[in-house]
Amino acid sequence: MINFNGVIVDSNLQLSVNNRSFLYGDGVFETLKIVDNTILFFEDHYFRLMASMRIVRMEIPMSFTLEFLENQILSLTRQLGIENSARVRITVYRNEGGYYAPSQNSVSFIIQASPLLDKTYKIEKSNFEVDLYKDFVVTKQLLSTLKTTNKMIQVTASVFAKENQLDSCLLINDSKNVIESISGNLFMLMGNTLITPPISEGCLNGIMRKQIISFAKQIETIEVIEGEISPFDLQKADELFITNVITGIQPITKYRKKEFEVKLAVQLLEKLNNGIN
Repeated sequence: MINFNGVIVDSNLQLSVNNRSFLYGDGVFETLKIVDNTILFFEDHYFRLMASMRIVRMEIPMSFTLEFLENQILSLTRQLGIENSARVRITVYRNEGGYYAPSQNSVSFIIQASPLLDKTYKIEKSNFEVDLYKDFVVTKQLLSTLKTTNKMIQVTASVFAKENQLDSCLLINDSKNVIESISGNLFMLMGNTLITPPISEGCLNGIMRKQIISFAKQIETIEVIEGEISPFDLQKADELFITNVITGIQPITKYRKKEFEVKLAVQLLEKLNNGIN
């Protein structure tokens, strides 16, 4: 089952071949984690979704209140019987009509949900190897910070990772700086300084990124800054990790010949779990 424009329908719903998200990537989305019938960090997700719709000039329906979307999401997870631990994606796309230039700016939405095994966050992979993906670069612009349905760089990077027996890849921008992984924001510990690229570098404006910055600032021995990360910096780092809402924190244990410790990530993971319980 899925939620299509507020109606629970069979998940085999057939969309039109004129769907603009399919034809042009004309859509935005949010990926959410549900724990005990509660959407984690939902206000942050909601306001990011609204901001994304405004930026790409979609018409925001009057009904799209925080309470309305929360009810639409939770009603689906309850009907599926997975309200205690679930992964949810809400996709909003511009309705069909026109070519590159849309004939209208009204929208439709689809909510999908699937069960998650764990309510709490934990380190999913003890060994996690990455390398740089350099075939395509992320441009330093506002669109790069949004979750749109055009993710071709992430798709091709995922294929590259699989072909090279890697767990993920790190993406670079047009200034050759490292900005994020395929599926999450990047943090680098160097000495007592925790560095994550600023949004101006073109990285995703991540919800978990915001949480981890907040928790890290509570640790007196750690200085948190937003700064550029070069490929050369990775070789000098003490610790690297990736963050997103579903996984929480995934430490990187190997980049090329460099292996990394996993200490701060464990400390932050504990703070994260304590913060949501």
